[in-house]
Amino acid sequence: MKVLILSCNTGEGHNIAGKAMKEALEKEGHKAVMLDYMKLSSDRTSKVVGGAYINIAKYTPHFFYFIYKAALKISSDKRKSPVYYSNSLMAKHLEKYLEKNKFDIILMPHLFPAETMTYMKKKKMLNEKTIAISTDYTCIPFWEETECDAYVIPHERMMDEYIQRGIQKEKLYPLGIPVRKDFYVKEEMRKAKKELNLNTDKPMYLIMSGGMGFGKIQLFTIQLNRQCKNGEQIAVICGNNQKLRSLLEKEFKNKSNVNIIGYTNKISTYMDAADVVYTKPGGLTSTEVIVKNRPLVHTAPIPGCETKNMEFFVEKGMALHSKKIADQIEQGKTLLYNYELRNNMLKKQRENAKLNAAKDIIKLMHILINKEDN
Repeated sequence: MKVLILSCNTGEGHNIAGKAMKEALEKEGHKAVMLDYMKLSSDRTSKVVGGAYINIAKYTPHFFYFIYKAALKISSDKRKSPVYYSNSLMAKHLEKYLEKNKFDIILMPHLFPAETMTYMKKKKMLNEKTIAISTDYTCIPFWEETECDAYVIPHERMMDEYIQRGIQKEKLYPLGIPVRKDFYVKEEMRKAKKELNLNTDKPMYLIMSGGMGFGKIQLFTIQLNRQCKNGEQIAVICGNNQKLRSLLEKEFKNKSNVNIIGYTNKISTYMDAADVVYTKPGGLTSTEVIVKNRPLVHTAPIPGCETKNMEFFVEKGMALHSKKIADQIEQGKTLLYNYELRNNMLKKQRENAKLNAAKDIIKLMHILINKEDN
């Protein structure tokens, strides 16, 4: 089976879901090609689209929420939006690519290529089967104006929402969000701490800054560290945010219990070592945490789909959340020392986590391709 995976640089979660599928497909012996499909137009197009989205979400979250709410109001299965027509401009570039490169099926962990595919199907420019993968625990605006052969959604709880928005029930598959294979492997906590040169006898709070930031992360870490009066450790993952890393390294240079980490390929190990994880409620990272089965506190969401993610996780008992930093810190402390609360949360995570998402999506791909052959 030869698979094309199309994503877009408007947040790393979509790309990670795509990479997880590529990894799972190649493990089973299939060929998978993953593209930032905006680059089929030009690198500049990718940078402009991705940069605009991320900057609005990161620096003006309230304006981002205004746009999100407006999008919900105009989003409809009865008419096409400006988002659809904007993405239709990519059709000629994608058609040219597909003329030279043949695939059995196309996966899309992002709305934008799904919009382009819908346009191409209407114009008889596309023959391949298509599967959309949602990376948020809600039906974001404009999914209902797409026409894919299947929609993989994170959980059964979203079924009614997608149906009410106009997507056919028979096209919905609540298989979960795919994560990379490292997250399905659980390493013993003491071993993970030792591997990371952490104190194996002391608890560790893990702070995930996220691809689009975490809000007031410096203030959060300062306040959390003030509460670490029994030798508790803190690890802050800054990713590629060099400015944040430098700022925190300067702030905590004399605090041996605070570890500031830049980009690392050991996120899975840090989660294994963590007694409590703090992260904003991005769909992908939150899924990684519950697959790892770690106590979770959601920090401030970027208003919009992350708010919906947070509400779902709290409703299902898989995470705690409060609006105030002081309360979020207190929730983490409570999870650390209240074993009943902690164990109940971990039980809820195990009940709701989709541990075979990538494998199940591959099975779905085979079903769709075989339908076409028959």
